[in-house]
Amino acid sequence: MKKIILASASPRRKELLEKLNLKFEVIPSTVEENIKDEKFSPALIEKLALEKAKDVAQKIKESAVVIGSDTVVVINDEILGKPIDKQDAFDMLTKLSNKTHQVISAIAIVDTESHKEFTDYVISNVTFKPLTNDEISNYLTTSEPYDKAGSYAIQGYAGAFIKSINGCYTNIVGISTYKLVEMLKLVNIFVL
Repeated sequence: MKKIILASASPRRKELLEKLNLKFEVIPSTVEENIKDEKFSPALIEKLALEKAKDVAQKIKESAVVIGSDTVVVINDEILGKPIDKQDAFDMLTKLSNKTHQVISAIAIVDTESHKEFTDYVISNVTFKPLTNDEISNYLTTSEPYDKAGSYAIQGYAGAFIKSINGCYTNIVGISTYKLVEMLKLVNIFVL
């Protein structure tokens, strides 16, 4: 099997790949995620995931398959990235309260040997229950919201905020394992 490199420092993505029993190395990309004020399109997220994968691919010498990914939360065409501070996190969660939003995760694969590149994305719809200011404030005392798109971790305390999900759960956590497995087949890596 080809060497696999995850171009992400996300512990959630690492854990999801480990659950697939993949042998891989983590080399985080240094590409900046400056898209908060951009108009959303799936192509924008795919481009960022590809930039991350290519950033790492150009730094390594051996033959490998590099996986890049990016996740955003979108509500009313507004991208909610990672919060810059506590007030930003509070504002994001207030926007999500009692509404349905989309979690979009893009995946990019770069094969350093063949120079082939593949990108795709998955959209999941998440509906929050109505949140009180106290619930939001109490959640903000945890460490969860501050490095997450949309200021929440569905696999953590914020799971209590989720009224319903329509789509892929692992996509919301950080990367769609279903989509990743399908894409790895394109570079002759078969997971199961």
